[in-house]
Amino acid sequence: MAQHRAPVEVLPPGEFLKDELEARGWTQTDLAEVLGRPTRLVNEIVLGKRAISPETAHGLANALGTSPEFWMNLESAYQLSRLRPEDLDVQRRAKIYSAVPIKELLRRGWVEAAENPAVLEQRVLAFMGMASLDAQPEFRAAARTSLAAYTIDQCAWLARARQIAGLVQVTGEFTRERLANALTQLKSLLKSAEEIRRVPEILSAAGIRIIIVEPLPKTEIDGVCLWIGPKDPVVVLSLRADRLDGFWVTLMHELAHVHAGDGKVGGVHLDINLIGEAAQKAEEKSEIEKAADAFVARFLLPSDEVNNFVARVRPLYSKERILGFANRLGVHPGLVVGRLQFMKEINYSHSREMLPKVRDQLSRIALTDGWGNAVPV
Repeated sequence: MAQHRAPVEVLPPGEFLKDELEARGWTQTDLAEVLGRPTRLVNEIVLGKRAISPETAHGLANALGTSPEFWMNLESAYQLSRLRPEDLDVQRRAKIYSAVPIKELLRRGWVEAAENPAVLEQRVLAFMGMASLDAQPEFRAAARTSLAAYTIDQCAWLARARQIAGLVQVTGEFTRERLANALTQLKSLLKSAEEIRRVPEILSAAGIRIIIVEPLPKTEIDGVCLWIGPKDPVVVLSLRADRLDGFWVTLMHELAHVHAGDGKVGGVHLDINLIGEAAQKAEEKSEIEKAADAFVARFLLPSDEVNNFVARVRPLYSKERILGFANRLGVHPGLVVGRLQFMKEINYSHSREMLPKVRDQLSRIALTDGWGNAVPV
């Protein structure tokens, strides 16, 4: 077993002053008279009851042939040695604050607060699945995806998703056939915003869990497909864009990953910047993401239909034409607006009234962590 070395004892400056007086044969009173200071001051310094001030350091330097820095350094070293346990606590807290988004983890109740930084560190490590604050979170990424590419804030969101994913019970066992049946049922919901209330039930019958986790600031996460078992896929949505088209695009994108088995057997497949003005360009995406995008397009709005509509209408995208096109395809007009915005055919202020919010409705029917809803674990 390795031997732990005891820390070197740091003596108070008074011990050194006592040695100097003995070497010169001086009494404390002698030194006090040389300094022109009260004997009590010298006595308290020798006993370690009084700190050496800059003024006293200059006097001792002149009286004993040393430098003021010598005495101030002795004083500083002694005072720092006395604070060493607190120093270590400060260092540990600083490392926690540097390693993880601790303020958000505490605010959201993902990690329980603790005054003792050692206890707080252990709670953080347990939540994140990390062996140490210098380590990578211990859950595998999907094939061809590296966790090293994720920020620690994104990993924290993933950790929470993984932590609560198993709390949802499903009514059926996952199979590709049941997923295909679920997709047929989901297709029938695209026309009405109110119909999204049926989504969790349909997915549950197919053995697919769906949960919603509020995103951490600036993580740019839209969703993730993760597996808590070989036949236990989980779709997690952040709903950072609280609008109908964002919900359907992200949901179908994650179901595409489920269908393809991306990240299967304990892995994850995280999707960042799927939607919105900062959405990743198609040419910058991996083949696995391009395949998921194609799956979404076929399900929501077939590309050939959209391209024909654009060719006929551009640039006069009136609300009447958007509504007519949506009715012909049997989908909500918000899906058309969202697609045109993504294609940069219209700006993001165009027809916003056709993009209803969905978060409040979904939080009543799906397990939701965030926006005031705390999931007990």
